[in-house]
Order: sequence, then C-alpha cells, then structure tokens
Amino acid sequence: MTFQPRMQNRIEGFSVVGDLNRRHWNGIVADVWDVECAPFAGGYYVGQDPRLFILLDKRGPGQSRIRMSPGGKETVADWGRRPIAYIPADFELWADLVDHQFMRHLDLHFDVETISRRLAEDLDPERLSVPQLFFSDSRLFSLAQLIAAECVNPRPLHDLYGDGLSLALIIDVMKLAKAPGRKRSRLAGWQLRRATDFIEENCLRNIRLEELAVLVGLSQSHFSHAFKASTGIAPHQWQMNARLDRAKLLIRNGEYSLTEVAAETGFADQAHFTRVFRKNVGTTPAHWQKTQIA
Repeated sequence: MTFQPRMQNRIEGFSVVGDLNRRHWNGIVADVWDVECAPFAGGYYVGQDPRLFILLDKRGPGQSRIRMSPGGKETVADWGRRPIAYIPADFELWADLVDHQFMRHLDLHFDVETISRRLAEDLDPERLSVPQLFFSDSRLFSLAQLIAAECVNPRPLHDLYGDGLSLALIIDVMKLAKAPGRKRSRLAGWQLRRATDFIEENCLRNIRLEELAVLVGLSQSHFSHAFKASTGIAPHQWQMNARLDRAKLLIRNGEYSLTEVAAETGFADQAHFTRVFRKNVGTTPAHWQKTQIA
C-alpha cells in the first residue's frame, strides 16, 4: 500500500502556481510547491507523520515569524540563509509571512515504520520528537535540489534514484550513524521451534514476516536477524526449503506429474517450479526424479 501523508492545515494568503509535483517512493512522499504570497500570509500546519521542509527559492524582502502555538513566543526565521527544518509528527507550527512574493519549497514526508524496517533498526522515538527549526547545511540543500528536480522531471529516472536521495537526506538530518558491528542474538529454543513449526505447517501459502514476529513476541527487524543468526538463513528461505521438501515427497510418491506437483506446492506453473527447484537444489525436478528412481 502506498504511503500517504496525513496532515491538517489552516492557511491564508497563499496561491499555488501550476500543479503540485509529487513523487511516491518506499515510505516517502516528496512534494514540490510553487506558491505566490499575499502581502500578509500565514497559518498553521500539523502532520501525523514527520516531514522535512526545505526552502528552495524565495522572492520578496519580508521576514517570517514562527510560533509553536497560536499565542506563543515568536521566532524570526531567516529563510534566506537557513532554509531547512525538521518538523516532528503531531507538532503544531504557526507562521506569519510579511512581504513575501513567491516561494518554492520541498516537503519530504516519511513513514517511520517503513523507514525503520528498511534500515533494519528502530528509529529513536526521542530523536524523532525533537524539532530542528531552520538551520543551514549546504550538503543537505544540494540533496534537496536534486530531489526537487526529480519531482518535476517529466521523464523520471528509476525510482531508486529519488528514493536513495531522499533516504540519504533523512539519514543525515536524523544523524543515523552506522551501527557498530555486533553479534546478533539468537532466538530462544521455544521461539525457534514455534517459528519453524508454523512455517512447516503453512509453507504452501504466503507467510508474512509480521505473523512470525508476533508469534514469538519480537519486532519484525529483531526476529528477522535473530532467525538468521539461529539458522543461517532468512525466514523466507526456510519456507522455500519447506515447500521444496513437500515437492520432493510428492515426486518420490510417483502419483503426480511435475505439473501437478507444481500446483500442489503453490508454484505459478511448472516453469516457475523448475526455476526455483534448480536454483535451490542444483538440478531440475525431472532430473532429480530420475535419480530417485535409479
């Protein structure tokens, strides 16, 4: 399911120029806005997901005043020299703009659960909750310009390009350092037995990682790493091995054709079954069948 940013706002004095340029990547939504501003413009914004705001261009001599609440203390935001802000989820931000004429900005929304899963580690909730309002960084600004250019590109490049740039921007802003090398903990004996028994019993259908993690009371990331540390292979490979073992039993039985074996063990067709069998066993089902007869 495509991630959709969830937000509320009440703004006045802004007129969007042209169409919204939006790109969806894996757990990330990037928007580029071109906005004309009335002499007095402003309002508030609150989103249910974290976002990055990067001011790409501005025309007009005026200042911008930022508040954390309707009647809160004002801070003058220098959007000319400090065009970047990280705004946490559920963080209400009020702004008053005077004598701005035009703004172009990039909004980068991201889904915490998806990004955590992609990085194979949970993002620190405390770090996610701390706003970083209006700072400057030439490297981050350069990344934002590349992302914005891809959003408006009439012939977009491969999704990995914009996705990679956006993920790099998030990693840098959140200061996510490379985790030190460490020995991964293994599953407890009961956890491993419960997981492998479940896989064996349900190997002919699609098993979601979430099901296995809930079964043993772990996060998906923790379970995935602990399972591999315990068995030497990933959960999906364990399931594939279980399906192939079922297929071998049916082949040895001799009552089914290879086409029927493929259907009985959940493969799309015999060609798909043959490709997977050869990749994992090292030979085709037909050749393996002959060796069993001999």
